[in-house]
Amino acid sequence: MTRPPSSGEQELAVPSTAPSEPGSPSADLLERFQAVAEETRFRLVRLLSRGERCVCELQVELGAAQSLLSFHLKKLREAGVIAGRRDGRWIYYSLVPEALDEMRTFLGELTPAEQRAEARQGSGDCCG
Repeated sequence: MTRPPSSGEQELAVPSTAPSEPGSPSADLLERFQAVAEETRFRLVRLLSRGERCVCELQVELGAAQSLLSFHLKKLREAGVIAGRRDGRWIYYSLVPEALDEMRTFLGELTPAEQRAEARQGSGDCCG
């Protein structure tokens, strides 16, 4: 339940943003970050950054049950962060460079708050 602002408080308007359309670049990017943000999947990405790995190797390195590992690999695959290839009865996973490049580019375009504060100093304008 929200309360009305008391005297001296100002209610801030929250801009309404339409959710990204499924399959749009921003929705795909968000899905990738969400997939990697879970601890086990984050660890999988770190392991795969050293090169292609077989499921059995990943299972040993993570100490994870096969069913749990399959669930996390599926999430990363669906988000486009990793790809798998079958070789006989084994599946080998690797990172998708284009997905990582897209994530890196997005993060590189962000400006840290300290840089924005330095740019504003001396202007006397909070939002200018």
